[in-house]
Amino acid sequence: MIDTNFPLIDLHRHLDGSVRLETILDLGRVHNLPLPAWGVDELRPHVQVTKPRPGVMAFIDKFKWMVGVMVDYDACRRIAYENVEDAYREGVDYIELRFSPWFMAEPNQLDPVGVVEAVVDGVEQARRDFDIMTNLIGIISRTYGAKIGWKELESLLTKRDALVGLDLAGDEVNYPGEVFVDHIRKGREAGWAITIHAGEERGPDSVWQALNDLGADRIGHGISAIEDPALMDYLAEQQIGIESNLTSNLQTTVVPDLMSHPLRQFLAHGILATINTDDPGISGINLPHEYNVAAPSAGLTPEQISQAQRNALEVAFLSSEERQVLHKKLGIGY
Repeated sequence: MIDTNFPLIDLHRHLDGSVRLETILDLGRVHNLPLPAWGVDELRPHVQVTKPRPGVMAFIDKFKWMVGVMVDYDACRRIAYENVEDAYREGVDYIELRFSPWFMAEPNQLDPVGVVEAVVDGVEQARRDFDIMTNLIGIISRTYGAKIGWKELESLLTKRDALVGLDLAGDEVNYPGEVFVDHIRKGREAGWAITIHAGEERGPDSVWQALNDLGADRIGHGISAIEDPALMDYLAEQQIGIESNLTSNLQTTVVPDLMSHPLRQFLAHGILATINTDDPGISGINLPHEYNVAAPSAGLTPEQISQAQRNALEVAFLSSEERQVLHKKLGIGY
């Protein structure tokens, strides 16, 4: 259960995987788009995962109707704004939203620079309207390859000061982190913290590479780290955050069931593992569900759930000033 003595934090949520069904329908009608259904219940199975689908890329296919309605910059701005509003209404105190401007731009041939500007604008407006601390993480989508990766990075750098971190996401199997060492170094030189999707579909070597070559401050998913005792020790000793996503990992079948998820072993080992949503619009969940339903189903004790919540505050990409504001808001000693 959620510990009300600590902030509720989501560190791993894809903005482009968190589009309201109602917004898809509204934009579909306004722009005369060929949606597969015209009611919320009828649209749901086309957008949300209703049963596990093997592999991360099969899961990513569900994004089709979400990014498909990003027909212009106003749509991107609206979706960014609604992401913050939805997190606020979930009771989230702090959220880090990540997005891939190329992934959002490609279906309707938008300029990724314009997408970045629209997302930043939408989030900034929502920050003013809702009492929730929000930061942005840019994504390089490895699925497009190194050349497009540079273009995506360049678009993110146009709003460098509006972002706190850089992520590498997408097809881990066919586009390993070794291809993006220079991209990530450039992001680190820009002053961003680094989080890397690793160990989701590849083995511990992918996590080691993210740490040693890419300089990851946090690891997204990191499932396969459980296979390497030395890596488990290293993650604990170096206080590397792990962004765990229980329901998402079940739906992509990287774990066969929630009890097989390594999150509880991560926590027992002293690793700074956290609980997050990943793509709640596709998974059909929210952060309270992950704490109150998924975490107990994964075998976590109340003490471990509370620890994961505290870990999120520890590894969040917050400035010292932001951390003080959050602590003061919640009455936590600093």
